[in-house]
Amino acid sequence: MSIKHPIISVTGSSGAGTSTVKHTFDQIFRRENIKIVSIEGDAFHRYDRADMKAELEKRTAQGDHTFSHFSMEANILKDLERVFREYGETGKGKTRHYVHSEEEAKTLDTPAGQFTKWTKFEEDSDILFYEGLHGAVAGDKVNVAQYADLKVGVVPVINLEWIQKIHRDKEQRGYSTEAVTDVILRRMHDYVHVITPQFGQTDINFQRVPIVDTSNPFMARWIPTAGESLVVIRFANPRGIDFSYLTSMIHDSWMSRANSIVIPGDKMDLAMQLIFTPLILRLNEKRTF
Repeated sequence: MSIKHPIISVTGSSGAGTSTVKHTFDQIFRRENIKIVSIEGDAFHRYDRADMKAELEKRTAQGDHTFSHFSMEANILKDLERVFREYGETGKGKTRHYVHSEEEAKTLDTPAGQFTKWTKFEEDSDILFYEGLHGAVAGDKVNVAQYADLKVGVVPVINLEWIQKIHRDKEQRGYSTEAVTDVILRRMHDYVHVITPQFGQTDINFQRVPIVDTSNPFMARWIPTAGESLVVIRFANPRGIDFSYLTSMIHDSWMSRANSIVIPGDKMDLAMQLIFTPLILRLNEKRTF
């Protein structure tokens, strides 16, 4: 952690909705004129698309049916830890991009399924912002979480997470339901052992809970809307959080525990604006001293 060069880490699994949360953070950064450098978790995958396919085939032939992008060994997490540490100490670092689509390939001048070259961060940034799978990993060999000043978990209930992933992968990537289901099953071991433990390291978790039937996510025709959901916001340390203010500003919200507030799903952006704006400003003010 660093007062001079703070780091914000947003963590969630594939299909959890971290990109939506990043959009809200971007709005706050623009409004408050805060200069950030942004890194994506996908940039720290160990393999490009072709190499990952080959590695998956090799591991499957060896009887390993749990290897996936969620796996620690499928990512260069020591490099991610080093980037966090270096930025906290110096405000400098490097990152790259994983090119997901042909559209991105045109913009980044790199073939889809490959990585761009490593490039240095822009100078004089105020905050480093991470969004991805492993931003709060903490273990004996790798401890990314220790270097982040604000860690945010995005954790829909699992059936909703699966629905979101299935619909995204089918519509945006052309996968069949069966193919997405195979990926979910392969990832389950590391979802339990790598992804889930991070939400015990986060400072704030946002868990979206549908209030419509999601009993069979593999047959769901549409994603439950924000209006068909509630969001549970849990604070690891509620000290200093003005819950009375939040419940007065967010209509139909209530406290479910001493450290948790429940809000309507369509008020999630408002809640994030109210919660994160003062936290970000506080981080930015501290770095000037």
